[in-house]
Amino acid sequence: MQAEQPIVVDPKSPGGINSPHGLILFDGVCILCSRGCRFVSKRDRRGYFCFVPIQLAEGRPLAEQLGIDPDRPDSFAFVATGQAYVKSEAALRIARELPRWQWIWVFHFIPRVIRNAIYDLVARNRYRWFGRRDACILPNSDRSWPIVNRAGERWRLALVGCGKHDERSGVAA
Repeated sequence: MQAEQPIVVDPKSPGGINSPHGLILFDGVCILCSRGCRFVSKRDRRGYFCFVPIQLAEGRPLAEQLGIDPDRPDSFAFVATGQAYVKSEAALRIARELPRWQWIWVFHFIPRVIRNAIYDLVARNRYRWFGRRDACILPNSDRSWPIVNRAGERWRLALVGCGKHDERSGVAA
């Protein structure tokens, strides 16, 4: 798993080379990861970020392209303009897109091997330290997750299972 690599994704979909949106691919059952996505979405005034749990059908192929096992993810990813970033590089690049959090980029000067060692320590212990859910957090049936859509309407977050999504019931099949 490289820190930065090109990825095959529809050029117009979030993270694609022609898309105005970045995509965060995260462990949907990890409480730390879900809270991190909520943190980002609350500060994302531009509506730049979209979120997809690794365990869902949309997330699995992207995770596999990046060398992340969808059944046992050891990293999350940030995909923007056709480039994918993992581990500490993903976290720094996400922070760089958030108002008042660009200062975090200063940590980019710490060698990647040290940053990723710290990242890996937290990743290995995240379920023990922060817990895990039996299901992914997923808003609405379209599975996008900027908390506010273009019309400014609030989306209701629903707790649903990971896997095939039943559009009618709002729960996993």
